[in-house]
Amino acid sequence: MDRTTGETFGDAVAMVNAYLARFAERAGTPIPSLDESGYVQMRHGSANVSVSVLADHGVLLFLAPIMKVPKARHEELYRRLLELSFLQTSDAAFAIDAQKEEVFVRALRRLSGLDYEEFEDLLDTVGKVADAWDDALREEFGGGQPTQD
Repeated sequence: MDRTTGETFGDAVAMVNAYLARFAERAGTPIPSLDESGYVQMRHGSANVSVSVLADHGVLLFLAPIMKVPKARHEELYRRLLELSFLQTSDAAFAIDAQKEEVFVRALRRLSGLDYEEFEDLLDTVGKVADAWDDALREEFGGGQPTQD
């Protein structure tokens, strides 16, 4: 149930789809609904942001790919990402996917008790942080473009 409006949803996918539709309306841009796996991807400035409902784990995951991990200067990159995550990312953080060897901005939130305002804030935060830092970090460290799912 949405804490603000009192609206009830049959499941987490229905709730997130309702929030995506509301976000799209407020942003004035079309955003598709979640696919059958609970996933959708959209643009936010220069960044791609994905939203995934991981119902088995009871969480909502926001991800935005930033760059490939460069071949050199790992320690310097990792330190920079940790420093940025300390104060520059709000409720999001930088993370590295070891299998893909890519840097992401991510936010993870339990599905229970989630309301629209929090959903909108997390989606907007991940998008803004990714948009602000993707080009700058690739320029600073020479990492390539991330894989587009």
